[in-house]
Amino acid sequence: MAKDYSFDVVCRTDLQEAMNAVNQAAKEIGTRYDFKGSKSSVSLDGAVITLVGDDDFKLRLVREIVNGKLVKRGISLKNIEEKKKEAAAGGTVRQLLELKNGIPSELAKDIVKRVKASKIKVSAKINGDELRVSGKDKDDLQACIAFLRKEELPCELQFVNYR
Repeated sequence: MAKDYSFDVVCRTDLQEAMNAVNQAAKEIGTRYDFKGSKSSVSLDGAVITLVGDDDFKLRLVREIVNGKLVKRGISLKNIEEKKKEAAAGGTVRQLLELKNGIPSELAKDIVKRVKASKIKVSAKINGDELRVSGKDKDDLQACIAFLRKEELPCELQFVNYR
């Protein structure tokens, strides 16, 4: 009897690594000369990073510092959803960055469609906020992973539970 092989396609952001990155960024902002006397700050609450800057320029600097720390910690910038900049208390500017966890249903449907169009002999099913890809041949699954890695998708995918 032929064995079925499968793997799950997920989009996960390591919140512990995100917290470490935010803490490093906050420390750097606190010690940098160009932020002396500034109200600029960064904080993480759940899966939302809050950036605060004295003005748009300082906010952009804070964002660059945070981006650098996130990338160093292995968090893809594709997994960050940027919210609108808004005026905050004391004449400062605030921006929220939401960390993505899980594949949105629209994207999941798009990925299933792309996998079917690729003509690789696998089947993809939506399973909550992740996808299960299964097939009869391990080589087909490897080809599917390679295919999905090459696709331009709005979030960083991980491939887990390969069996």
